[in-house]
Amino acid sequence: MLLPQKRWESMAKGLVLGALFTSFLLLLYSYAVPPLHGGLASTTPEDAAPCSPAPSEPEAAIPANGSAGSCQPRRDIVFMKTHKTASSTLLNILFRFGQKHGLKFAFPNGRNDFDYPAFFARSLVQDYRPGACFNIICNHMRFHYDEVRGLVPPNATFITVLRDPARLFESSFHYFGSVVPFTWKLSSQDKLAEFLQDPDRYYDPNGYNAHYLRNLLFFDLGYDSSLDPGSPQVQEHILEVERRFHLVLLQEYFDESLVLLKDLLCWELEDVLYFKLNARRASAVPRLSGELYRRATDWNVLDARLYRHFNTSFWRKVEAFGRERMAREVAALRRANERMRRICIDGGHAVDAAAIQDSAMQPWQPLGAKSILGYNLKKSIGQRHAQLCRRMLTPEIQYLMDLGVNLWVTKLWKFIRDFLQW
Repeated sequence: MLLPQKRWESMAKGLVLGALFTSFLLLLYSYAVPPLHGGLASTTPEDAAPCSPAPSEPEAAIPANGSAGSCQPRRDIVFMKTHKTASSTLLNILFRFGQKHGLKFAFPNGRNDFDYPAFFARSLVQDYRPGACFNIICNHMRFHYDEVRGLVPPNATFITVLRDPARLFESSFHYFGSVVPFTWKLSSQDKLAEFLQDPDRYYDPNGYNAHYLRNLLFFDLGYDSSLDPGSPQVQEHILEVERRFHLVLLQEYFDESLVLLKDLLCWELEDVLYFKLNARRASAVPRLSGELYRRATDWNVLDARLYRHFNTSFWRKVEAFGRERMAREVAALRRANERMRRICIDGGHAVDAAAIQDSAMQPWQPLGAKSILGYNLKKSIGQRHAQLCRRMLTPEIQYLMDLGVNLWVTKLWKFIRDFLQW
């Protein structure tokens, strides 16, 4: 009779330890992922002191159309980093430029984002002091214009990037779906198609992480993603974005966007070279059919209106820049990127996570999958290009650590994920 009793005691101890460990994980996650429905972040009067640029820092006006020899490179930049829009690639460009010129970044403290999905507050910035001034802000946040505005000089350039909302929704569904509990009710092999057949049946606007699966662009930009599409606030918000941002890039026209960005910031071609980072492997990217594409667009109607507006304004900027000039500069950018690919990348292309040889090149993966591609750096690269190659290929988390960012929460979460093989 003693053996069964000991077995039950062992099981009881296991249940207690399991419950304690689960409670610890929930407590950690509640800290790592703040509540969604908190009010707008605010600061006390003494914390709300605006950025005070040093007298030695010139405050040149933002050029309407930069050209070599007639403008100075812009160094004060706010990048509102949206989700699943090639924003990690643009982030790498900004990291490299800031590091090259010794600029001051406003980085988060403990994590790789500013307590997303809570609204941004300047108190979240690592080593923030009232009146502190920064050159570049570029990590994920839920945008709060007044809080961000107070961290950069008055002449700072504001940029963001958008993507076709149906394609963004597809990418977000596959990347974040496993951490959105209401998707667990989906039982078919193609959960995305099942969801889009009747999204109102499954979607809970108050559900945990629900913001990832409807009008994510609107949400990231700080607006109510559940607004009635007929509300006049929708257009008001879109026009507000237009007033606040000097350039809205489009993921589908990334090279053209970078040419416009280079011109706006008066940068050199080398400053905007890139390799595609944080991309999913082809087998993990099912394309939406015509009907599902339409349903995804309708489901994300606020984002669709936002995207249509800035798609139109984007091509007006291209026309003003000059179509022929744009074609020449895009071709030059692609030639330079191709040259760097041959110099830097072992095998010449991205590979699955399992094939990445250097842990410093391993990108962050979604829960339960290893679908994000990465790169292997060539073993023999000339001294002239070695540093640039490594920086261009370094994933976000590792680059943040290289820049001295405190990522203890992110590191602890990674350790737990690796231990549990999530």
